[in-house]
Amino acid sequence: MEIRRAIPTDREVLLDIWLRSVRATHTFVSDEDIQSMTPRVRDYLASSEPEFWVLCDDSRVIRGFMGMSGSQMDSLFLAPEFQRRGAGRRLVMHAHALHGELTVDVYEQNVAARGFYEACGFVVEGWSELDDQRRPYPQLHMRLAAQNKPLSE
Repeated sequence: MEIRRAIPTDREVLLDIWLRSVRATHTFVSDEDIQSMTPRVRDYLASSEPEFWVLCDDSRVIRGFMGMSGSQMDSLFLAPEFQRRGAGRRLVMHAHALHGELTVDVYEQNVAARGFYEACGFVVEGWSELDDQRRPYPQLHMRLAAQNKPLSE
């Protein structure tokens, strides 16, 4: 597996990974909300502000991505068929090497994601009743201290 900076031509692949991943893992999010989120995610992926990293398999096929705004992990999504193979942990380790201390917001209802981040060494430091679009999806605010190293693969 290789991690590289995303390039503009990756955008449609990243959107497809996001959509398939959300449908597979965010069962608490309504189809209507997923449809309403899609244009916003497309714009997010096209923006130059977040730093996007992609994870490619040995054939250089993109299997996941991560968006960073400084030390904030804005997004981390893997193709459903590529989950539970150490790819997410690799992206977290890459972010930690770049930025040290990391923060991430996780939907409270996404128990698997919370468990993943906790296994990487993140701790819950706060909670919000609504997500960043004021939808009723509570979020956990998590932090990985700079001196803590994410668990290895």
